[in-house]
Amino acid sequence: MNPDLDLALERVIRAPRAAVWGAWTDPARFEKWWLPAPTLCRVERLDVRPGGGLVTLLSDDGVEFVPHMDATFLVVDELERIVFTNAIDSAWRPTSPAPVAMTAEIILADHPDGTTYRAVVRHGDPAARAHHEELGFFDGWGTVTKQLAEVAESQLPR
Repeated sequence: MNPDLDLALERVIRAPRAAVWGAWTDPARFEKWWLPAPTLCRVERLDVRPGGGLVTLLSDDGVEFVPHMDATFLVVDELERIVFTNAIDSAWRPTSPAPVAMTAEIILADHPDGTTYRAVVRHGDPAARAHHEELGFFDGWGTVTKQLAEVAESQLPR
């Protein structure tokens, strides 16, 4: 990780890696955590494989859904790592996405209490990194990571 270009967060999710992985790969579960509530997410495409697409829509009113993310998965190591970028859309075309181009790496590892979840978001230059941080990276990614944990943890038998 390059602190001049990258932003990262890490937390322990009290669920096994398979539950966290399932929240990333099942569209119905993905929609429950991908955007900070109360914003709603609709998955148009979630093809979690190298070269597969990640396309989501968002709605603040539950009626009108507008484009949110159009990205491509670069690396998928089952139960261990997912890397995607919005600098290439789901049709493999270069893009200049708003508000910032990024490549995100999600890393899952065993932890005595469940799963260590680490997200590293890479940017092309310090200005893009700073802009993403100013937009609320830690609050936004922190919120959706908390929501991800809730979805993964809800899959556990009670």
